[in-house]
Amino acid sequence: KIARMLHLPLQSGSTKILDAMNRGYTKEEFIALARKIKEKVPDIGLTTDIIVGFPGETDEDFEELLQFVKETRFNRLGAFVYSEEEGTYAANHYKDDVPESVKQERLDRLMELQRGISEELNQELIGSVLKTIIDKQEGDYYIGRTAYDSPEVDGEVYINKAENLQVGKFYDVLIQDATDYDLYGTTQYEQ
Repeated sequence: KIARMLHLPLQSGSTKILDAMNRGYTKEEFIALARKIKEKVPDIGLTTDIIVGFPGETDEDFEELLQFVKETRFNRLGAFVYSEEEGTYAANHYKDDVPESVKQERLDRLMELQRGISEELNQELIGSVLKTIIDKQEGDYYIGRTAYDSPEVDGEVYINKAENLQVGKFYDVLIQDATDYDLYGTTQYEQ
């Protein structure tokens, strides 16, 4: 038995930057691991975290990261701009040399790319049935999440409140529509 969601904190798509971060793995090793995991568990969702603007990150390093994200197609991706923190390896060994405006532009570009990937992956879920836990009722909807979604961080599943569901219970939900981060479905379908 294995969870269908796995978080692998990539941090960067450039082996040069991963080495500078003192991560102990290369981009190629990360790719091999992700492929092996997907071979063993084909329906697994992969999530990651990425830092943009790490000291020494060039435009070429960033473009390499974007290409890597395009190819890997993470289900979820958290991205952050580098900020120097006293006492860390990076703060002790590198000068924070990437301008804040460049960091923000890179973050925006990365998240725009991921938004498109997320929407494509969500659109592929239309017509499938996903086990969903109902977290709350808000407005006209019950709001739940699948095994692929962390609470308060990832996308949500919206189900019309007329379906009379119970918060805290699991339901099989037929996905009828999708946006970049959220799914819309129903529990009322022929099984």
